[in-house]
Amino acid sequence: GFSSLPKHTIMFCRSILSCLLLVSSVSGFAFSSGMPRTSNGSPRTMLKMSAAEEVKVGDKIPSVTLMEGQADYGSPVAVDLAELAAGKKVAIFAVPGAFTPGCSKSHLPSFITSMGDLKDKGVDVVICTATNDAYVMEAWGRTSGGADAGIRFLADSDAELCKAFGLTMGSDTFTRSKRYSLIAEDGVVTHYFSSAKESSDTWAPNVLSAL
Repeated sequence: GFSSLPKHTIMFCRSILSCLLLVSSVSGFAFSSGMPRTSNGSPRTMLKMSAAEEVKVGDKIPSVTLMEGQADYGSPVAVDLAELAAGKKVAIFAVPGAFTPGCSKSHLPSFITSMGDLKDKGVDVVICTATNDAYVMEAWGRTSGGADAGIRFLADSDAELCKAFGLTMGSDTFTRSKRYSLIAEDGVVTHYFSSAKESSDTWAPNVLSAL
């Protein structure tokens, strides 16, 4: 047992134990006094995450893979956004979630009814994206009339696009994209519309007024 060890070994172990307890108590105090606390009073761990800067005019469309759902529950198809945007004038609008009220009642319909006007302004491709999965995005496009209008519904299910654009926001379920719209020509952003002030700033009529 412990008592059978040589006296100098016992004293050494006790010294080490005392040092460990002292360090633990000091670091525990520093941690608990300097960190935010949860509702039950325990320290809350804070993780610093490096975030990309918010997208701006002049930025390039990133080479991220989005997924496009197919009819009749076919396997989603990978789409490289940079390749899709190359050599074209594209409109991209992002929503926090498919089938959500504001997105379904205002943002998406504004683009559905403006497809002809966007085409007249030289827009070749209109893309709707959200961080829902490809099956949900396909269903939303199909049931909303957006797909029939010619809008492509691309799932950013890994949040790669909204992270690259610096436009993520948390939720109680998964990372969501902030609401925005933009125009890009040959892979370069020429117009950016943020929802920071008003959601309607990202709707198609405001986009058209700038083209």
